[in-house]
Amino acid sequence: MKSTTQQFYDRALALGEHDRATLAALLIESLEEEPESGVEEAWREEIERRMAELDAGDVETVPWAEVRARLWRLEARHGG
Repeated sequence: MKSTTQQFYDRALALGEHDRATLAALLIESLEEEPESGVEEAWREEIERRMAELDAGDVETVPWAEVRARLWRLEARHGG
């Protein structure tokens, strides 16, 4: 039997692109709290650092399909 998360994911995929984007934004928003002081600046600096690493070729990217497959395997192993 599929996990509840997988079932919701499958149903969400059946939505149109706009509805999927809206659902994703609503889910992310539901997790957000007011950031602590300095968090936005720290994230900006971290993003700049990571972009510089990418531009310099210092890191290897992983395709989303591979990341997603890894996440589903992890969830399956942990009873998600």
